Amino acid sequence: MEYVYAALLLHSAGQKVTEEGITAVVKAAGVNVDAVRAKALVSALEGVNIEDAISKAAFAAPAAAAPAAAAPAAAAAAETPKKDEKAKEKAEESGMEGLGALFG
Repeated sequence: MEYVYAALLLHSAGQKVTEEGITAVVKAAGVNVDAVRAKALVSALEGVNIEDAISKAAFAAPAAAAPAAAAPAAAAAAETPKKDEKAKEKAEESGMEGLGALFG
């Protein structure tokens, strides 16, 4: 994760994303640098338009969050009938107990 943040920071600062740049940023953050990770990230970013990737990710994030936000609401809605059914059953049971007490 640190390496991706380093690449984004370099890009945001208008610097070229290189192994040396990523290594310097990660090292400045106080993290032990894994040269293989830095090299792999730079290699993976070759030919990638970072601005396009950022805009696509920013657009996709709210769409991905919407179903996640809807899940608790759906769960709450699913629980409501269960609660209503239980309350109804209790009311019926308590009514029957009352009738049983009358007839003894």
